Amino acid sequence: MKLDQRIQQIQLILSDVDGVLTDGSITYDNNGIESKTFNVRDGLGIKLWQRAGHRFGIITARSSHVVKLRMTELGIETIRQGSDNKLTVGLQLIEEFGLQPDQVCYVGDDLSDLSLLSAVGLAATVADGVEEVQTVAHLKTKLTGGAGAVRELVETILKKQDRWGELMQSYRSP
Repeated sequence: MKLDQRIQQIQLILSDVDGVLTDGSITYDNNGIESKTFNVRDGLGIKLWQRAGHRFGIITARSSHVVKLRMTELGIETIRQGSDNKLTVGLQLIEEFGLQPDQVCYVGDDLSDLSLLSAVGLAATVADGVEEVQTVAHLKTKLTGGAGAVRELVETILKKQDRWGELMQSYRSP
């Protein structure tokens, strides 16, 4: 199936966190408090996806309070942390939302993402995703993880679905 055909069917984006929504760095302060840096453009991309009437969810192998805070701030209700088997969790979510795998995009960057990437209609990765992920991905962003890659992905999908122009109306002057 051609990339444009895959994109037309997408209604749900599921995303990894570390290495996709962040640059993959994990920082601890002297008190053992974890911090991560998220790109504000990714956040707006997620909000635009939601405004288009679509769902966005997180599946990550690690558990982090800061991830919950950021996703809650973005209005993301589907947050699955500590998920060692992303394929099982992803398929459960797809069923829960009444979708088929070909209606789902998953974006990941590392080996733990391979099984779910291979099961969805649109497998996406960031520019600095590992070679094995790059090999199975249908779509590769130009931007790296944590540098606006999710925004790039959302824009690509919404533009191919002819939804971008209507979403931009609220940003243009009357």
